[in-house]
Amino acid sequence: QVQLVESGGGLVQAGGSLRLSCAASGRTFSSYDMGWFRQAPGKERVFVAAISWGGGGTYYADSVKGRFTISRDNAKNTLYLQMNSLKPEDTAVYYCAATLSLNTATPSTADFGSWGQGTQVTVSS
Repeated sequence: QVQLVESGGGLVQAGGSLRLSCAASGRTFSSYDMGWFRQAPGKERVFVAAISWGGGGTYYADSVKGRFTISRDNAKNTLYLQMNSLKPEDTAVYYCAATLSLNTATPSTADFGSWGQGTQVTVSS
């Protein structure tokens, strides 16, 4: 499995931006499709964005489309999530995750076998 560590979370005002990073170690990062999920207090963990192993395919939840951008640098073993125009409803713990087989139609937590510990994003109004 691949080990994942997120960073870059924090407190930001509505309309602001943050960039999350996810550093991978262990087995070959470039073999994995990657995703970002988030979990708000009292709610289930939900899909945010995903990217194919080579970066050629990206997928987004409707709630973040046009505001968030997922990318990866396989040479640096790092996944990114650029978040712009942040809203209070984006407040959550954000997790990166890895899978060898991405379900591009309906990405779900069940598809991903490796997870990071999460990073808190708080958007104030």
